[in-house]
Amino acid sequence: MAASLVARSATTPLPRHVVSKPSHADHFPKTTLSFESRSGRRRIVLALASDRSDDNTSKIDGGDHRNPVGGARELRSALEDFPYDVVSKDLHTLPRPLSSTDLSNPVSDGSRLRVAYQGVRGAYSESAAEKAYPNCEAVPCEQFDAAFEAVERWLVDRAVLPIENSLGGSIHRNYDLLLRHRLHIVGEVKLAVRHCLLANHGVEIEDLKRVLSHPQALAQCENTLTKLGLVREAVDDTAGAAKHVAFHKLKDTGAVASSAAAVIYGMQILAQDIQDDSDNVTRFLMLAREPIIPGTDKPFKTSIVFSLEEGPGVLFKALAVFALRQINLTKIESRPLRMQPLRASDDSNGGLSKYFDYLFYVDFEASMADQSAQNALRHLKEFATFLRVLGSYPMDTSMT
Repeated sequence: MAASLVARSATTPLPRHVVSKPSHADHFPKTTLSFESRSGRRRIVLALASDRSDDNTSKIDGGDHRNPVGGARELRSALEDFPYDVVSKDLHTLPRPLSSTDLSNPVSDGSRLRVAYQGVRGAYSESAAEKAYPNCEAVPCEQFDAAFEAVERWLVDRAVLPIENSLGGSIHRNYDLLLRHRLHIVGEVKLAVRHCLLANHGVEIEDLKRVLSHPQALAQCENTLTKLGLVREAVDDTAGAAKHVAFHKLKDTGAVASSAAAVIYGMQILAQDIQDDSDNVTRFLMLAREPIIPGTDKPFKTSIVFSLEEGPGVLFKALAVFALRQINLTKIESRPLRMQPLRASDDSNGGLSKYFDYLFYVDFEASMADQSAQNALRHLKEFATFLRVLGSYPMDTSMT
């Protein structure tokens, strides 16, 4: 349980000697949750659909239990069962947004949203922001934290930030920030990363002695850079490396960055597609202050985070709630619980042992409008010590 895990599917049949019963959550009646954020800007209705008999009776384990029709459950109880957080401050206490865009408008209507990204102009994140929100005003931020805060403080409307790369793996910092901040995942976008070797005009490859770029970019081009015999120096981002080389007019230093950065900073491209693997794709998350209404009209993905008590088979039980309902997991990531990284327990020898306490981030292919997804989370909540839905959003089915 302590190791970081990556799982492509959780639909593998359970071993024959393991018997798992469906949860009471699979027998929940149909319930409609209707609530409005404190800002009054958006009313969210979540239909929890399931079959219900005409006499409003649900049979659980052979017993009859009367259930109220529709939204009879109190709001507090409903939100506890479905932890889809909507946190907004009163509009009168917040600074006015810098954009006049109505946040309830769909993205496709051409509204010019202000979208934060990490890096400087020419960064891959800027390209991802423009792919996610065409015609947006991309706003650069120095650090990931600043992008989160810019959305929370109404300085921008959205943020587009990387969460994993097909070669470099997860961006752990953003997993931690997802839990620290109260933003919601409203979409994802995948961007093919094509690295170029850039230099100032008049510089040849033979003139280069070192190259600057982001650590992951340098690692992704390791074979090429090794063959060229270049000393690698890490900086905060790829476009920032290009900007530094161009601004200081360096003649012995190149940069690994995008072709867009070459145009912006007036540099020449000495070599294209220098990454070691052509299938180099980064997945970005689209973040907003409020969640979107999950639907069933297109493929959806849901992201959650939860914690568990320590014990044999506990993680297996957690993943089984999805396997039992034929829900496919696309990713699971474990991160130490920052506020309480170590937990003490009695070992078999009568002494105290310490072990890491973990949070598990899971992405699964289902919409929160699907009854099976709702039941899976209700089942998980029966033994999870903490559970939060980070977002339910349309999947990006493209690969570039």
